[in-house]
Amino acid sequence: MNKNSMVFTTDSYKVSHWLQFPPGTEKTFYYIESRGFSGSEFSLNGEIITNKTLFFGLQAIIKKILMDVPTKEDVKVAAEFWKAHGLDCFNYDGWMNIAEMGFYPLKIKAVPEGSIIDCHQVLVTIENTDPEFFWLPGWIETRLLQVWYPISVATKSWTCKKVIMDFLERTGDPAGIDFKLHSFGYRGVSSQESAEIGAMAELVNFMGTDTVAGIFAAQEYYNTNDMLGFSIPAAEHSTITSWGRDGELDAYKNMLDQFAAPGSIVAVVSDSYDIYNAVENLWGDKLKQQVIDSGATIVIRPDSGDPAKVVHSLCEILDSKFGSTRNDKGYKVLNNVCIIQGDGIDGPETIYDIYNEAMLSCFSADNIALGMGGGSLQQVNRDTYKFAMKCSAAKINGVWRDVYKSPVGAKWKKSKRGRIESLNMRTVFLDGRLLVDEDFGTIRERAVKA
Repeated sequence: MNKNSMVFTTDSYKVSHWLQFPPGTEKTFYYIESRGFSGSEFSLNGEIITNKTLFFGLQAIIKKILMDVPTKEDVKVAAEFWKAHGLDCFNYDGWMNIAEMGFYPLKIKAVPEGSIIDCHQVLVTIENTDPEFFWLPGWIETRLLQVWYPISVATKSWTCKKVIMDFLERTGDPAGIDFKLHSFGYRGVSSQESAEIGAMAELVNFMGTDTVAGIFAAQEYYNTNDMLGFSIPAAEHSTITSWGRDGELDAYKNMLDQFAAPGSIVAVVSDSYDIYNAVENLWGDKLKQQVIDSGATIVIRPDSGDPAKVVHSLCEILDSKFGSTRNDKGYKVLNNVCIIQGDGIDGPETIYDIYNEAMLSCFSADNIALGMGGGSLQQVNRDTYKFAMKCSAAKINGVWRDVYKSPVGAKWKKSKRGRIESLNMRTVFLDGRLLVDEDFGTIRERAVKA
């Protein structure tokens, strides 16, 4: 028995739905959309960037749920399972027919992955291609709508990228954007699968990651063997504090001895005791010459305090110790060192504050990288962008009928009606065949150009 088969993986109440449609129903037509951002609007240079979504993840979901159909044995077991579960109304004959056909009689259309689409626009449409299976589009909603997660993560990552890029264009080198927001979310997610899907979505926008599960997922579902994400040697608190408080200097020196070489990048968390003492007296004094002589770039990582204030203060201290050069935009770029802020980063607002405070003191965005963990992979849910999959039309006795809801108490939940779609949609799945099977690089490129 394959417990992950679609014959088992739906909401329980959907098992009875095939008996609830009007007699003579031949087709049902569903769509997926974001009904808008649920948080506070965020504008950048007068443009609201939280009213759009970056579409991503459908190809992976289709490959996971629709490319294999249940066996007849699976259907028999499912009938017993649903009956024991309290639902003696399982569509046994329908599922047996699917098992015999060997494919799902469905047509799915979608906008291209990597596209930036306004909220309230249709992203995906689903309909059955065989009248016997009018109930099937609704059955798969449970799994198909889980595309909300990679879209929401990719979108949040994209909004952060927009903010960082704006500061790079004003104060630094936009070519460095790919490594400005690093994925720190592996331990902060609810499961290995969440790490795979979420970190894969982050890789659409950035190439720095410690959440390697996303690399493997992207390689599996998006036709590539390329290394899609990169990292560097980096300390954690245990590797620093294990030297003892009196050994803090030795812990930092060990990092230099082990990893610092010409052209290398080494990150060292430095707030185990007193971040300001560490930067001013240890890095900026006792270890200063070794840092310079190593030819490496040492990335100082604060991990506590107010992110914008701490980063700004460290820029000032490091500038006084290591000096800086002015770039062609007139902003200071630190010599030998830079900063990565990985604590408290939860969205574009925080990121804006960090870079803006540094810019006001004439520090380039080149000096600052960021890391995001739970803020990216865990602090989203289906309601962040109000995702829904709704039936908007049904063909009954040969006639198409609009299907919609319009609840008095929640006008934002009013659904679309009719067989609607976006202009740039294309058929991606038809009767068991995946018609669009793109590589990850194509999607990345599309997102950059959007």
